Amino acid sequence: MQVNGRLQLLAVPPDAPLLNVLRNDCGLAAPKYGCGLGQCGACTVLVDGVAARSCVIPAGGMAGREITTLEGLARDGVLHPVQQAFIDEQAAQCGYCLNGMIMTTVALLRENGHPSEDDVRRALSGNLCRCGTHLEIIRAVLRAAERLRGEPPECTA
Repeated sequence: MQVNGRLQLLAVPPDAPLLNVLRNDCGLAAPKYGCGLGQCGACTVLVDGVAARSCVIPAGGMAGREITTLEGLARDGVLHPVQQAFIDEQAAQCGYCLNGMIMTTVALLRENGHPSEDDVRRALSGNLCRCGTHLEIIRAVLRAAERLRGEPPECTA
């Protein structure tokens, strides 16, 4: 499989969860183990550009697929606009949910470059956050959408 643009030749059981392979065999820390049931979003990665819950995906089905993790979003030391927007809006407290929030946002903005606040809420509804930074997260997604469209960010003060 391709992980963050690099070919990974791995000898793992085909039924091993992709999350475990990414963390244990590829040494990637961003996708987190949350519920193990594909319901919380902490393990979200992009599979061929689509947000997917890596804790419930068998690694054996990923041959020939492009897997992107949070670590693979930055290019040449420059953060992805979504990553930068989350920093700018201070959209984190504990940070455990951020991987899923950011990866889901990247997938959303690839599909819908001009989301409404309701679109953002719907897209992120399956990503659980207990810290209460939901307003900052929504602002970060809308800011990232503006940046990706080449618009200057609106003042959020």
